[in-house]
Amino acid sequence: MIKKIPSQNHAFSMAGIIITMGIVFGDIGTSPLYVMKAILAGSQGTITTDFILGAISCIIWTLTLQTTVKYVLITLRADNKGEGGIMALYALVRKRKKWLFALAIIGGSALLADGIITPSITIVSAVEGLQLQFPDLQILPIALLIVTALFLVQQFGTSAIGKSFGPMMIIWFGMLAILGFNQLIQLPVVLKAFNPYYAVNLLYQYPHGFLLLGAVFLCTTGAEALYSDLGHCGVGNIRISWIFVKISLIINYLGQGAWILMQHKEGITLANPFFAIMPIWFLPLGVLIATAAAVIASQALISGSYTIISEAIQLNFWPKVRVSYPTTRKGQMYISSINWFLFAACVVVILMFQTSSNMEAAYGLAITLTMLMTTFLMMFYLIKIKRKRWLIVLFMTVYLTIEGAFLAANLAKFIHGGWFTILLAGLIAFVMYVWQRGRRIKNQFTRFVKIDDYVQTIKDISKDLTIQKYATNLVYITHADFASDIETKILYSICNKKPKRADTYWMLHVHITDEPHTMEYSVDKIIPGVLMRVEFRLGFKVQPRINLFFKHVLEELVANKEINLESGYPSLRKHHIPADFHYIIIRRIQNYDFDFPAFEQFIMDAYRWLTKMSTSDIRAYGLDTSNVIEEKVPFVVETGKRNILKRVT
Repeated sequence: MIKKIPSQNHAFSMAGIIITMGIVFGDIGTSPLYVMKAILAGSQGTITTDFILGAISCIIWTLTLQTTVKYVLITLRADNKGEGGIMALYALVRKRKKWLFALAIIGGSALLADGIITPSITIVSAVEGLQLQFPDLQILPIALLIVTALFLVQQFGTSAIGKSFGPMMIIWFGMLAILGFNQLIQLPVVLKAFNPYYAVNLLYQYPHGFLLLGAVFLCTTGAEALYSDLGHCGVGNIRISWIFVKISLIINYLGQGAWILMQHKEGITLANPFFAIMPIWFLPLGVLIATAAAVIASQALISGSYTIISEAIQLNFWPKVRVSYPTTRKGQMYISSINWFLFAACVVVILMFQTSSNMEAAYGLAITLTMLMTTFLMMFYLIKIKRKRWLIVLFMTVYLTIEGAFLAANLAKFIHGGWFTILLAGLIAFVMYVWQRGRRIKNQFTRFVKIDDYVQTIKDISKDLTIQKYATNLVYITHADFASDIETKILYSICNKKPKRADTYWMLHVHITDEPHTMEYSVDKIIPGVLMRVEFRLGFKVQPRINLFFKHVLEELVANKEINLESGYPSLRKHHIPADFHYIIIRRIQNYDFDFPAFEQFIMDAYRWLTKMSTSDIRAYGLDTSNVIEEKVPFVVETGKRNILKRVT
């Protein structure tokens, strides 16, 4: 067995809580920067005590029902061997219904789109605080400089500065609580907002109250990150940390509400209450802390995007791209193509929308879709673990109602910027669908035969001295799920394309499990010493470094005296030179003596284009390019119909 490396952050501890503070709560923790400002912008001048109490009550109960109950108490239970997130949840239930992949694609795409808007809005919102002291200050160059630096540093790893994330976020949440409490004690009446009556009253009494849910929803946009980062931090650390985080957030929202009620005068436009509640002498430091928190929130979303893509690759939702590990810290990865895509998209967002107020319209709509997809997948998970039907119905009724209301409210922002995140999510979903569907179409043409029917043929080729020896050990990557099967394309390569004599033929099969960190293998000696099959069982979060893993397998087989890896050539064996290995990678290509239906041809054309943009199987499997040959084999199609040419004289 290839042992897995356990996470060191899962166990509940003070160190685990500090790490969790720096990883999990950046997105939801920086929402006070813009939530109350967005609510004021949507108030249409109707700022009364009942209005503010209703808005804060909506925030409190959204954080309670959506974040605390759905995610912290319920969804965190749906862990996949300690891992969380929509892809891990899909891996748990994908065997129940074939079409569930659509939910994972929509949810994952929307979450990636959210990862583009979050750095933009949080950094711009934080830097805008400087305008209270310097009204003519140009915000965009500062924000673009910070965003550029943030994405540039990714390739070098963030473990050094990452150690400060936890303490910095503790300072941030402490600041939120202190600033809010300072205003709250001056107008304790805002504590009435804990009564859900005021939330209901806002929705029914104010004509535009329902549309304000689009602004209220911004307070919980980071809830999905709690589930996505489960594997990094552990359920205990997240739940305990959330108590402190939620208290700090609610106190700050209450404080902002108290300040609005104390300062509001008819016809006067209020500034962003988040910065306005700061004492003037504290403002520069407050902006600095807010900017640091915004950077940490952005870092969490960037790292989360890498994780989603890595898992999507293993689940065959995304083209193979190069994944590197800039530090020795477990779980920290870097995907260059995704990094620069996110950077370019963030720059476009900042330049297009200019201010955080304009970005608020684009924010929230995509993540609502992710939450809805998580709700549907959770339904299948609850069915899988055999929860009582009435509990499942209650769960679905409550959260389809809540999230459906938020979706409807956010759709009102579609023409004001929501279209942009839907466009981004749509483009990402299109890539995922094309890759998944293209593989399915291609796999329809994979033909398997029983290997027992060709055992003697392979034996004879291995001993046929009239065939030039191709390699001592010839290695193929097989997609046959059963040891009794072999692809016709491999037989074509060995017997027909160019007969290949070898002492030993190796068939390597990679099975991606529904569990995240599985690292196991087994060996089948189909023809002892001549035809061997190695089955790798790897979790969907494990990088398939087949070259490294196969070497490990060979070393164990030699240690157990099951094989001899000395060269088959007498002159080399005499000097104990190891045997040579050659890998054959077979790539199937479309042969144009047949036609796909129009839609499938469109998918295959797009799939072929994505294949050119992706990393080759040679690099994806970590193979040594010096001893790998790639062969192209056409699709084999039996249509049952043949056009017979008639000979004429």
